[in-house]
Amino acid sequence: MNSFVSIENLLTAEYSQLGIRYDNEHKTLWAYMAPLGRPCFTKGLLTDIIDLHALIANNEGSVPVDGKLQKLEYAVLASKVPGIFNLGGDLNVFRECIIAGDRETLSYYATLCIENIWLRLDHFRSDITTISLIQGQALGGGMEAALTADVIVAERSATMGLPEILFNLFPGMGALSLLARRVGMRKAEEMVLSGNIYTAEKLFEMGVVDILVEDGAGDQAVHQWISRNRKCRNGYQAVQRAKNVMQPISYQELMDIANIWVDAALKLTDRDLKLMARLVRAQNCHSITTDTNPFSKMAA
Repeated sequence: MNSFVSIENLLTAEYSQLGIRYDNEHKTLWAYMAPLGRPCFTKGLLTDIIDLHALIANNEGSVPVDGKLQKLEYAVLASKVPGIFNLGGDLNVFRECIIAGDRETLSYYATLCIENIWLRLDHFRSDITTISLIQGQALGGGMEAALTADVIVAERSATMGLPEILFNLFPGMGALSLLARRVGMRKAEEMVLSGNIYTAEKLFEMGVVDILVEDGAGDQAVHQWISRNRKCRNGYQAVQRAKNVMQPISYQELMDIANIWVDAALKLTDRDLKLMARLVRAQNCHSITTDTNPFSKMAA
């Protein structure tokens, strides 16, 4: 029996770049990114995610379903863009702000990015277990968003990486802090400074990815992990809380690093901006319109 509640009956709020479904049997909320334009963290997508996360946190870990609050145990972040989880920050916005010397807009975007990940990293001020399902590319901020989860599930063809160093910048929205939790600071720094793109298999060997599955098996793997975990969820949650005590990441830490990122971004040269423009064109190749957005009819 299908335990999913349709999106039309789920939330009173409307999300134009985020699809949502609720699994009543497993008390799980699935959120699927589907940004319009480039498949990156557009302002619209960031706003949708922040609104959803605030809704969950403000309702003490619950969401309204058919007019009643339903307590969540798990929250999954995934994507409906074929072959892409998320390509990261909106490089075109970055480039325009840097050229114009617009610190205010760049700082505002950086703040949105931190708001985007913070409540998820903080388990929505509740005891919700968070899961990232990676099917395709997760680059830059896309990888950072994936790293906020307790559990990362990746299909074998997925790739992840932090290419910002290629245009003389660094990933300033949590990459160092989040990677250091999983692989240690030395390896985290190496990954950030290399700009390398890693296969899901390599990241599984490194301990960044928790569950590696064959292509097309990601959704099923998440369901199976949740079914197993529910039997020992109390103990698992206690371990997660202990890890957070041992390796805390604060909102202030994330914001301080984001401010360092803004300062560094505004120092980029014309040569750096030309390299960034190449990546903007690469993002544009994957642009999504209302005709191809899988949630456009829902949002209409």
